Amino acid sequence: MKLKQLVAALGIALVASSAAYAQDIKPRLIRFGYGLVENSNQGRAVKLFAEEVEKASGGKMKVRAIGAAALGSDVQMQQALIGGAQEMMVGSTATLVGITKEMAIWDTPFLFNNAQEADVVLDGPVGQKIIDKLQEKGLVGLVYWENGFRNLTNNKQPVAKLEDLNGIKLRVMQNNVFLDSFKSLGANAVPLPFSELFTALETKAVDGQENPYNTILSSKFYEVQKYLTVTNHVYSPWIVLVSKKWWDGLSKDERDVLANAAKKSRDFERKDTREEAAKALAELKAKGMQVNELSAAEANRMRSKLTQVNASIAANVGQDLWNEVQAAVEKARASSK
Repeated sequence: MKLKQLVAALGIALVASSAAYAQDIKPRLIRFGYGLVENSNQGRAVKLFAEEVEKASGGKMKVRAIGAAALGSDVQMQQALIGGAQEMMVGSTATLVGITKEMAIWDTPFLFNNAQEADVVLDGPVGQKIIDKLQEKGLVGLVYWENGFRNLTNNKQPVAKLEDLNGIKLRVMQNNVFLDSFKSLGANAVPLPFSELFTALETKAVDGQENPYNTILSSKFYEVQKYLTVTNHVYSPWIVLVSKKWWDGLSKDERDVLANAAKKSRDFERKDTREEAAKALAELKAKGMQVNELSAAEANRMRSKLTQVNASIAANVGQDLWNEVQAAVEKARASSK
């Protein structure tokens, strides 16, 4: 290498290294809470996020991942973030509805036909608009992850038609849209935190629940549930949240580290979740769950029972936002054809 090239190369290396040192990053410990177990799609994505943060901050920012609802339910963790007692979490958008009413739009039954439509809408302008609403309430949303399409399990009977839901005591999230939807479909909807669900199923305090395949498998619901019905009734996102109180004290460089790591974790988590969902369904069958698929005709019958629920979601989130989301879904649907 000629002397000039060597000097130039050394100059570039020095600039790069001084830029790294110039970054305004302080040593920080970030408690990141989540509800599922460590060996789950949620746990794996939090681990990747932690690795990315440590790498990008030169080891200064360390993420302590705390799973299995050890820091409390989603609702309890949200309150801890708002109060500044915890830095980060990932949880369901559905449990945020009591804090930011616009989040209820993602609970709309049968809103998305497939995951690709969901990605386009959630990562697009309207998805960001809804995330931004959280800041007024003391939370900062970074990205949406995928929980997945939700499906029904229960211990009473296979759900092949609308009437089969009658009287089933079904655990739902602590969220009015889920409560109203399943009441409209004839179930006895019972709101319960996720952390109490396995015990409630085991003791027969409730007959059934609804979650994506991955969660049904990783939470071992197959041990206490017999029937699984593929309904795909709601696409359920997770959201990565930061305490605004804590976020406001971060430098721009520190925020960038977290935002970039969140995007990488999102892409990893969605791919992982989708691959796992296909395997999870096969495994649930192998573990003895009786699986049936709801027919399109029955899904349409259920949809027709939910017009009042959709009208109340639109009234709650605002008709303009409802129309904006519907338009974004139609645009995503048209572009994928």
